[in-house]
Amino acid sequence: MTPNQITTIRIFLLPFIAFFYLADFIPWGKFIAVFLFAAAAITDFIDGRLARKTGQVTDLGKFLDTIADKLLITVALVLVVADGTIAGPWGAIVAIIILCREFAVTFLRQVAVNKGLVVAADKFGKYKALVQDIALPAFMLYAFFAVEGLVSAGFLHIFGIICYVLIGLATLLTILSGINYFVKNWGVFKDNKPEPKE
Repeated sequence: MTPNQITTIRIFLLPFIAFFYLADFIPWGKFIAVFLFAAAAITDFIDGRLARKTGQVTDLGKFLDTIADKLLITVALVLVVADGTIAGPWGAIVAIIILCREFAVTFLRQVAVNKGLVVAADKFGKYKALVQDIALPAFMLYAFFAVEGLVSAGFLHIFGIICYVLIGLATLLTILSGINYFVKNWGVFKDNKPEPKE
């Protein structure tokens, strides 16, 4: 299986994650959604390593990988905000910050590509992605516990606090990484047209 095929699987899993999370008529549907999210997130580590190991790093692969990552986070975020698992207005605020950052950095990278430049991922971006990949399925799992009633109210309360700490950290890293990207790469917006020759 090629790296691009593995990335495509991650995209293919998205509607199933949404379906099982929202399908309350399916026993343990939300837990299945968490499992599928975890499987999709794991493919993010597999496809990149496989591409580098086998020398199959391509522009298409980089594009698909970026799109798949953003779609996975967006789907999970929309699900836990839409059903109120992340209480409003905090859910809306978190969603706006995360999605605006993703669009802004994507815009930055596109401008760079048009000028033949590459904006590489930095440490903040990688930490942000890791914490998001933990925080969002944690909230999905919280919703599962709340619906199924499998844990005590005390455990659910503590687990909820942990979820909010994680999403708070993810949001902070989202802001910091976004600022860092623009500070380090602001030069891509400069007009580099050649000076007219006399």
